[in-house]
Amino acid sequence: MEEILDENHLIKIRKEKLEELKKQGKNPFEITKYNRTHTSEDVRNNFAELENKDVSIAGRIVAKRIMGKASFCHIQDSTGKIQSYVSINDLGEESYSAFKTYDIGDIIGITGFVFKTKTEEISVHAKEVILLTKSLRPLPEKFHGLKDTELRYRQRYVDLIMNPEVKETFLTRTKIIKEIRRILDSKGYLEVETPILNTIAGGAAARPFITHHNTLDMDMYLRIANELYLKRLIVGGFDKVYEMGRMFRNEGISIKHNPEFTNIELYSAYEDYNDMMNITEEIISTVAQNVLGTTKITYQGTPIDLTPGWKRIPMIDAIKEVTGVDFNTINSDEEATNAAKNLGIEIEGVLERGNVINLVFEEKVEDTLIQPTFIIDYPVEVSPLTKRKPSDPRLVERFEVFIGGREYGNAYSELNDPIDQYERFLEQARQKAEGNEEANDMDDDFIQALEYGMPPTGGLGIGVDRLIMLLTDSASIRDILLFPTMKPLS
Repeated sequence: MEEILDENHLIKIRKEKLEELKKQGKNPFEITKYNRTHTSEDVRNNFAELENKDVSIAGRIVAKRIMGKASFCHIQDSTGKIQSYVSINDLGEESYSAFKTYDIGDIIGITGFVFKTKTEEISVHAKEVILLTKSLRPLPEKFHGLKDTELRYRQRYVDLIMNPEVKETFLTRTKIIKEIRRILDSKGYLEVETPILNTIAGGAAARPFITHHNTLDMDMYLRIANELYLKRLIVGGFDKVYEMGRMFRNEGISIKHNPEFTNIELYSAYEDYNDMMNITEEIISTVAQNVLGTTKITYQGTPIDLTPGWKRIPMIDAIKEVTGVDFNTINSDEEATNAAKNLGIEIEGVLERGNVINLVFEEKVEDTLIQPTFIIDYPVEVSPLTKRKPSDPRLVERFEVFIGGREYGNAYSELNDPIDQYERFLEQARQKAEGNEEANDMDDDFIQALEYGMPPTGGLGIGVDRLIMLLTDSASIRDILLFPTMKPLS
């Protein structure tokens, strides 16, 4: 309560200062533009050519030291901090007195010449100081800063001011996204945009957000995936397409999940899941090399080598490596269910063999996959949009890539048989009717598109947010989202 009272008192004082400025005809909020010639980084990096020359810089006051008729302050802009020397001799008594009243957090413009202090610090010797914005709310106390995690996520704007390393994370995020686009563009992929509002929730197994369109008087869904639209474009004659953007899933919030997240999906005609493995490996390793300067990283204390040449292993073989159970020798649903129960996995009743295999993998194997690994050949029961393996129709040509015990990408040799696809949609509809909220809806238009003919196609989805977490060594997805989803305090 005492801290709240102190803050309220400080806000009151700052508002009184603003009112006094208004009375003097110096309302900073009436200023519409400031002619900034250089950033702090420009001055630091080009000192030799700027020494003794005039520059105009602008930023937020983050430190201030008043020493009678001369003072020092540090201002912070988007590129870092820089010191300024301010004196009564240069500004005159009125302007210098005004400067002394400025608060930490105020945004100012400084015009002056570049020099080095006796301690060799690159600085700007102020000839003019202008208050551009009055900060009415004090920043957190400088020695402790904004450290409360919950408050940092809620007040990201203050987090960025007080914790410079946070800004670096988001600069790296932007570089990663640009590099992914560069790689795909260089390979002839066309970036496209597909609807975010869908009439059917499809393309993935997830619970959607439901909204209502008033004019059409119908419920619509925020997309859980963009897969089915992108495959329609392959039908239409585009050979290579991709889309990077927000997806929405009405599910839990955790260090790995946010209800809205960034995903990329790409599709290439006349290719299969082996080609998708190659491009997955290339994208992730190239991004690491070009953004971080290395393919050997550390995530939360664990060394990880992203150098190409990743392990590729069928799901059933991976299960056998870890548990000793060989599902190639188990053919019935009952045998599979009993095998899972013997491994300590709780199952009610009898599950289909394919669902059991996937469950055993998730429970017993996933966490063990630390170095980059492609798990291939999934059961058809958990892959409704994937082409079957000719050698074993119970399996499909699908992979997921795991790094550090987490899944980072999912890819298929895409199912292009409209009859098989229709039957799998029927099975999904049956599961939905029985209460599975994550089952796919029937998409008649997509079936119709497949009936016109889709070439053999490889498709891939990569969780961009998770990849950014990995490459920035961030423990929580909230650390790499500027504004994560949070329940309002009210």
